[in-house]
Order: sequence, then structure tokens, then C-alpha cells
Amino acid sequence: MFRQTGLMTKQQHPWSRYVALGDSFTEGIGDPEGQSPGGHRGWADRVAEILSDGTDDFAYANLAVRGKLIRQIADEQIEPALALRPDLITISAGGNDVIRPGTDPDFIAARCDEAISRLSRDGATVVLFTGADVGFSPVFRSIRGKVAIYNENLRAIATKYDCIVADMWQLTEIQDPRMWAPDRLHLNALGHHTVARMVLQTLNVKNSLEPSAPEPMPGTSWRQARTEDFAWAREYLVPWVLRRVRHQSSGDHVLPKRPEAGPFTLPPV
Repeated sequence: MFRQTGLMTKQQHPWSRYVALGDSFTEGIGDPEGQSPGGHRGWADRVAEILSDGTDDFAYANLAVRGKLIRQIADEQIEPALALRPDLITISAGGNDVIRPGTDPDFIAARCDEAISRLSRDGATVVLFTGADVGFSPVFRSIRGKVAIYNENLRAIATKYDCIVADMWQLTEIQDPRMWAPDRLHLNALGHHTVARMVLQTLNVKNSLEPSAPEPMPGTSWRQARTEDFAWAREYLVPWVLRRVRHQSSGDHVLPKRPEAGPFTLPPV
């Protein structure tokens, strides 16, 4: 399998058909862009833009849909992805499972193992994402150990199937609150940009994306922080909990934003 991209040719990498699978993280939620398909840009679109530059006949599809559990990603996205004959696949799955109370990271990883086994059957390069270190987040700090267990399982799966690991756990830049959208669940444009840089670095693809260093966050009083927490919980957390109780998903009735593999095009200026 071709992994290196340092050959003395004009082409910076060996891939010509890229398909992205996953949930809201890969769909690009938190990075709104009205001219992009589906109204969101995200890290995968940014990676595809770089990969398409200088690559003849490059094609890109994004099958990710917000709110999907790993079982749904496997059932709904894998076969359509393989039908597109990709030579590069990225998959980030299991995050929505892990954050649910009472779920078992080992069981979720077993489902992931089955998914990667299927995705690997045609010899494509598969990039598998670990979960981010959520220790910085007051909302998700309590499941940090659960995410770490899941990640160790994912690393074993990556070794088993010769996957490339896109290591979100070690991407400490996104632990800055200013990398996140107001809902505190999804990365904003800066966060997606930072992930795109990490993915391209992992693939050993040179690119023009520049790192960003946000200014230190101004101090916040205890009372102001609690007021902000209350407003956030009312606007974002309560609806999320109600969807879980009703067995609903934010991705219900949402279709993939780029279901067909085609040339990557930038939104019109």
C-alpha cells in the first residue's frame, strides 16, 4: 500500500478518489458555509480541496450525516462508499455511541472492527480517527477515561488492518474553547481548519494551511460563567437530552451532502 508522498513528481500524493464517512464531525457541523453542499464546510472538505490541487481527475464524496451511531454508519455508508471505488477513505465513528450513558467502549470498538474489516477489503488507504481528549470540557470531562479506552481499541484495530491513525487525542490545539462552536459539541471553522492540517500532516501531504494561535481568552467571573452555562444548557443540552429520550437523531431525514464522487469545487466568491 502506498503511504509515502515524497516521490520526485508533480503529484504530491497517490490518491485520486476520496470518500469520507462518519457523523456530524465529518459532515462539517459547526463550520457553516452557505455556498457549500449541505451548508457546512468542515475539515473533510478542506482536506479534499488540498488533495484535489494538482491531481488530475480527483474525485471526492462525503457520506457523513450528523447524529449517526456506529451501527448506522456501518449499515448506511459503507456499501455506498465502496461502490464509489475509493483509494482513500476516512472514517470517524463511535463518538455518538461513547457519549451516551451506559455504553461499553469495548462493544463499540467491536462494531468498529467489523466496519474497518469491510472498508479494507478493496485495498484503499483507510484513515481512522481517535476521539479527542475531552478532559478540558466541563460537559464531557467525566467520560475522559471511557474515550481513552475506546481509543486504545481503535489503535489496535488500526494496527490489525494497517490503517493510518488521525490522532485527535494528541491534537492539543483543539482543547482551546475558541476552537468550538457555541453548542460546545462541534468544532467551529478554526477547529475544522486545525483538524484538516493534522489530517494532511498525517497523510504526509504538503499544504498551504497555516496554523492559528488564538489570543488568550479574557478572564470570566464565576457568576458570568454560570450564566453562560445555564444559557448553553437551555439552548443546546436540553434539546439533545430530549432527542435521546424520544429516540430521535439530529440526522433523521438528513441526506449526505456529497453522495457522489466528483471533482472538488470551491464555493463561488
